[in-house]
Amino acid sequence: MHVVIASARNALRNVTRALFAGLTLAASSATVQASERLYIFTEHYPPYNASVSGEGFAHNEDQITGICTDMVKAMLARVDYDVQMKMRAWSYAYDWVQGRENHGLFCTARTDQREQLFQWVGPLASIEWTLFAAPDSDITLSTLDDAKDLRIAGYRGDVMSQYLVDQGFNVIMNTSGDVNPRRLALGQADLWVTDGLVGPLVAEDEHGITGLKPVLVFRETPMYLAISLETSPGIVEDLQKALDSARSEGELDAIVARYE
Repeated sequence: MHVVIASARNALRNVTRALFAGLTLAASSATVQASERLYIFTEHYPPYNASVSGEGFAHNEDQITGICTDMVKAMLARVDYDVQMKMRAWSYAYDWVQGRENHGLFCTARTDQREQLFQWVGPLASIEWTLFAAPDSDITLSTLDDAKDLRIAGYRGDVMSQYLVDQGFNVIMNTSGDVNPRRLALGQADLWVTDGLVGPLVAEDEHGITGLKPVLVFRETPMYLAISLETSPGIVEDLQKALDSARSEGELDAIVARYE
C-alpha cells in the first residue's frame, strides 16, 4: 500500500510540475506576443492620412486611409506583428509616442531637430512646405524673408510652423490646422503654412473655400514612420525591409497613382 501511495504521490508531483511548466511557458509566450504588439498613431492630414468619417480621430486602421496610410498598411502586411492604429491630434500623438516601447507615428517629417528623437522607417511620401494666401489676396513673395512682417497661420507640433517660429516669423499657432483656411478668409492671418496638396483639400472640404493662392514653396521634406527609441532595433529593421519590399514590387507607386 505504501508503495502505491508513494507512486501516486510521485505521479501527482510530476503532473503538477508539468502543469507549472506549461503555465510558465504560456506566460512567457504572452509576454513575447505583447512585446511584438505595435501601436501606430497618425493625424487627420488628407490626402496623406484621413479618417473615413472625416472626423479628426479614428480608433482602428479600417477607419483610416490616405497616401501615407496605405503605404504603412502595405508595409505592415509584410510583417507578422499585431498592430493597433489610431488617429489623434498631432501634438498629442507626437508627445505620447516618445518614451513608449513599440510606438510609432506617421507621416513624420524627418528633420535635423527630430533626428535623434526617433528611429526612422522610410521614406514614405514627401511634403512641399507652402505658403498660401486667401483667394482674393494680392500678396506676392519672391523669397521666404518677404513674409517676415506678415501673420502666418500654423499649428502646434507641425514641423513647418515650428521652423518658421524658430526663424523669427509671426506664426499664429492653433491646436489643429483645419481652422486655418477660415482664418485666411476672415483676415485673421495673411498666410497659411501647410503642404501643397493638403491646403486646397482642407480649405474646400472643411470650409468650402476654393481658389487658395500658393504664393511660395520654400522647402520639400520626405516623411517617415517615426519609431520610439525604446523600440527594439530589430523591429525597426523588419519594418524597413518590408517597406523596401513594397517599394521594389511597385506597390508604393501604385498607391500614389490612386490619389493623383
